[in-house]
Amino acid sequence: MRRGLTASLVLTAVVLAAVCRHDGGHAAPRGRVRLKVMSYNIHVGIGMDKKLDLGRIADVIRRSGCDLVGLQEVDRGVERTGRVDEIKELARLTGMDYAFAHNLDYQGGQYGVAVLSRYPILAIDHRRYANTRERERRGFIRVEVEVKGRRLNFVTTHLDYQYADGRLFETRQLLDALKDVRGPLIVTGDFNEEPRGQVYELMRAAGFADGWRRAGEGATYPADKPAKRIDYVFYRGLGEGRTPRDDEDAAQSVPDTLASDHRPVVVGLWF
Repeated sequence: MRRGLTASLVLTAVVLAAVCRHDGGHAAPRGRVRLKVMSYNIHVGIGMDKKLDLGRIADVIRRSGCDLVGLQEVDRGVERTGRVDEIKELARLTGMDYAFAHNLDYQGGQYGVAVLSRYPILAIDHRRYANTRERERRGFIRVEVEVKGRRLNFVTTHLDYQYADGRLFETRQLLDALKDVRGPLIVTGDFNEEPRGQVYELMRAAGFADGWRRAGEGATYPADKPAKRIDYVFYRGLGEGRTPRDDEDAAQSVPDTLASDHRPVVVGLWF
């Protein structure tokens, strides 16, 4: 009886050790946390069916299991969306912490970008861009969060959709504002430009890696028939220690949803 129990305990220990080493088919870098990150232009919660439904947006976020979400086109107290504080409502529906940055006044309320986080938000920085000739004011929000005792900076932005030189001008302002940010940094957003554009090259030249590593894939717009990739997750200072298996992992995805006119992009990163 004791011998059988001992053998059983040994077998259990071996199985548990194997499970601990086996994380989705690959070994986790020692001391690292797997983060799931989303960038999502929510079109103020209006889907391809022209109906406003924040519950659908919240469902997409919940199902993704993401830890950090950068949102663009978010209303707060705007007439067209019933004066709802959209980011506050999405935070309630998802159970996440939040931060909002308003880039322009619209219909008696505010319109801008926002962040949802499963980790505590410790600090918030908001900058509006000077622009060239587009009427819509743009900007970015940066939050500092604490993940397992370590600090991480997370940014989301929304760039000029009309003019390539306007996007380039805004990106230079973004990178200038971030030049003194130390440590791991993730930048998400609707850049309104495909990977072959100058903005993309500028981000890469500034040391940012593209979280979507499969070339030619990841189209996010329009949601019903995605034809181009204009939504991104860039990062620097994290993600090191990936094994070849990680690059083949299903950590990159574009959820099939019509809750907005964009599809979200989801990327898994080691932190």
